[in-house]
Amino acid sequence: MPNIQCAALQLYTVRDLTARDFAGTMKQVAGIGYKLVELAGYGSAKDAKSARKALDDAGLKAVSAHYAINVLEMSVEQVQADAETLGIDTVVCPFLPEESRNAKGYEAAAATLRRAGEQLHGQGIVLGYHNHNFEFDKFGGKTGLDIILDNTPRHLVVAEVDVYWAKFAGVDPAELIDRLGDRVRLLHLKDMGPGSDKRFAPVGTGIIDFKSILATAEKHGVRWGIVEQDRTFDKATLDAIKTSLENLKKLGAA
Repeated sequence: MPNIQCAALQLYTVRDLTARDFAGTMKQVAGIGYKLVELAGYGSAKDAKSARKALDDAGLKAVSAHYAINVLEMSVEQVQADAETLGIDTVVCPFLPEESRNAKGYEAAAATLRRAGEQLHGQGIVLGYHNHNFEFDKFGGKTGLDIILDNTPRHLVVAEVDVYWAKFAGVDPAELIDRLGDRVRLLHLKDMGPGSDKRFAPVGTGIIDFKSILATAEKHGVRWGIVEQDRTFDKATLDAIKTSLENLKKLGAA
């Protein structure tokens, strides 16, 4: 069994369900077999305290949570307080707004992340950055992701590599993890369906080589692999996350 823990779910996947009933959805997620979650807002729970109670009642543990870059800039003390309430030592910036996706925008984002990372680090909390595909666009020979990581200390800002979006951008996810090495703390795991539309798909049902990804992640000490599927299309959301978990178990990773 790999050391990387992959029985984790990014709750953005079930956002429609958590918006209606966060606590009930947590019990359903646990019933499928997930043990860990990454938060993306609190849905009907409204705040970190209520979310933590729902997780505890369901027997789930949070490993990380997503907070927008403007929240990290303007309300980092609240992020710190929420992290302590949730019992997590990792928080992640999930994306940059479209107007920031240029060289100067990435440099400004790096400065914001560095400041937030310094404050959080003082409280034992690590800040991460999660990629989509746009961070692989180049500006003067460097990608947006390069600009962010080159301008932030590695102990203050780590990487949450989304393997689908790397693949979407034409980057081999295993090679990316290998290049970034121990700076990668978390992975987002979703598959890419065959065909030109490159649909999101449950892990193990598409064209992404998860065996090589997980082996590379294991080599570099990645802590968590987190199932995420932005849309599940004609498959019920809970069925999709069940398929992902079952296939990760077949790979010995959950």
